[in-house]
Amino acid sequence: MKIQPADLTKLNYVLLDRLEHNELPPFIRTYLRKRTRHSVLYCFSNALAFSLAGYLFFRGYFAEHYDAANRFTYFSYGLAIAFLLVPLHEYIHLVAYRRLGAMNTSYGVNLKRFYFMALADQFVANREEFQMVALAPFVVITSALVILLGLVGPETQLTVAGTMLTHTAMCSGDFGLLSYFDFHKNKEVITYDDIQGKVSFFYGK
Repeated sequence: MKIQPADLTKLNYVLLDRLEHNELPPFIRTYLRKRTRHSVLYCFSNALAFSLAGYLFFRGYFAEHYDAANRFTYFSYGLAIAFLLVPLHEYIHLVAYRRLGAMNTSYGVNLKRFYFMALADQFVANREEFQMVALAPFVVITSALVILLGLVGPETQLTVAGTMLTHTAMCSGDFGLLSYFDFHKNKEVITYDDIQGKVSFFYGK
């Protein structure tokens, strides 16, 4: 949106919430518990990824040469790869922000609580714009993994499934913030980050 934060009150927006970045995890948990379109989609996506991993892990269970330990090893590779994808995940967020016109973007990291954020300082985003930013990594990475799933052998498929399962679970912050917008679906909600103040604001009208 081509709106400056200072102009929001003049345009009849009122402050809905002030989110301190160090309070992000409880905020996310609160809105993932709400029954909204994106919280349901998040649960469904996790269930689908879990079912796929379970199917691939136990496929051929009654075969003579079934090796559970070997399969778990390949699956665990996927868990590790998902953590290596975190920088790519956040970078995709930033690319999406920049495509919308955000000029001052950066990363936020809290290793103690193990969460990562892509931030666009003073860039006002509406519901549709924020949805594009929030879902971009999930869509891009999940699509790439689904394609890869059809190109690799059975054991490596478990690695891909492990990556998909872990990455989907790690998208909780994106879906939690989108659930916030869903929860306020009767309002025209916008948001922006204040990097220096380590806070994000949500306004609506």
